[in-house]
Amino acid sequence: MTTILNPVELLKATPSDSRPVIALSEGSDPRVVAGALAAVEAELANIILIGPTAEVEATLEAVGGRVVASSLSVHDPEISELSDEFATAFYELRKHKGIDQAAAQKAVRTPLVYAAMLVRCGHATGTVGGAVATTSDVVRTAIQVIGMAPDAAMVSSFFLMYPPKNAESGRAMLYSDCGLVIDPSATELAAIAGASAQSCRTLLRSEPKIAMLSFSTMGSASHAAIDKVTTATAALRAAHPELSVDGEMQFDAAFVPSVGESKAPGSQVAGQANVMIFPNLDAGNIGYKLTQRLGGYAAIGPVLQGLAQPANDLSRGCSAEDVTQMIAVTVLQSQRTDDGD
Repeated sequence: MTTILNPVELLKATPSDSRPVIALSEGSDPRVVAGALAAVEAELANIILIGPTAEVEATLEAVGGRVVASSLSVHDPEISELSDEFATAFYELRKHKGIDQAAAQKAVRTPLVYAAMLVRCGHATGTVGGAVATTSDVVRTAIQVIGMAPDAAMVSSFFLMYPPKNAESGRAMLYSDCGLVIDPSATELAAIAGASAQSCRTLLRSEPKIAMLSFSTMGSASHAAIDKVTTATAALRAAHPELSVDGEMQFDAAFVPSVGESKAPGSQVAGQANVMIFPNLDAGNIGYKLTQRLGGYAAIGPVLQGLAQPANDLSRGCSAEDVTQMIAVTVLQSQRTDDGD
C-alpha cells in the first residue's frame, strides 16, 4: 500500500531552506496557541499570534509556551507599529467602497483584517483563522484584503480526506466544494474542479483523477441536476484537456474499482478518483461528514482556493492538531505560490 502523508508529514518530508511566516488571527485561543507551538516545535513555520498582548501571553503560559523572537511572536493590532502602515494601505484598497481614513484605522485593528494585511504587505506568507470567527467573516476578509488570484474564476473550498492509519486499503482524497459555494452553476462547478485539480497536486502530490459526482452514472438517470454536472464536465474537459475527468458519476462508481468497472467500463477515473466534485453544498457537506464520522477518515479543512496568497478557515470545533495541520496546509500552498505554478 502506498504511504499516505498528511500535510504535517508531507512538509517534514520535504524541508525547505526558507521558513514561512503564518499569521494566526485568534492568538489567545488555547487550541490555536497549542497548535502553533506544535508547528514551531516541528519547524513547519514561524508564527505570529495576533491579539491583546496580555491575553496571548497568558494563554501561552497556560499551555507551557513562551515568546521566542526568532520563531514565535505576538502582534497586538491596537499598539502595533504596523497599524498605521496597514491603515493607509487598507484605505487605498477600499476607498472605492466609500471607506474613510477613520474606518480604515478601525478595521486594521481587528485581528482578521490585521492578519490579512500582514499577508498582503509581505510580513507573512499566509494566515489561518476561524476557530472563533465565522467562515463568512474569514472568507470575506480574505477576498477583500488579499484578493483573488489573477487566474482564478472564483474562491471555493475543499476538505482533504485521509483514511484511518490502520486501514488495509484507502486513499487520500480531495472533496470539493464542501464548505463555501452553496449551489454552483455548471460554469462554477467546472471552475471549482479545475482549481481542485491543482490543489490535489499541491497538497496530495498526486495527479488528479476527477469524478464529477451525481445520483446518476453515465446516463443512468435523467434530470436537470444531472444536466448541470454533464455540462460542467464538458466545460472542464474543454478548458483543461490534460486532466483525467469523468462524469456524471455516482460515488460508488468513482470510489470502488469493481463498481466503477461495472457502471463505467473503460473510464480512466471510475474506481480510482481522488478528487470528488460534489454538485452542491448540501451533497458536499453531508458527504464529507459521513466519510469522516462513519468511514473514520480524517478531514482537514475547509481549505480555501482561488486566493492570491494563502488564507484558510478553521472549524469552530477544531482541535490543536487541526490547527497544526492547517498551518502545514497553508505553508504548502505558499510554496506553490512562490514557485509560480
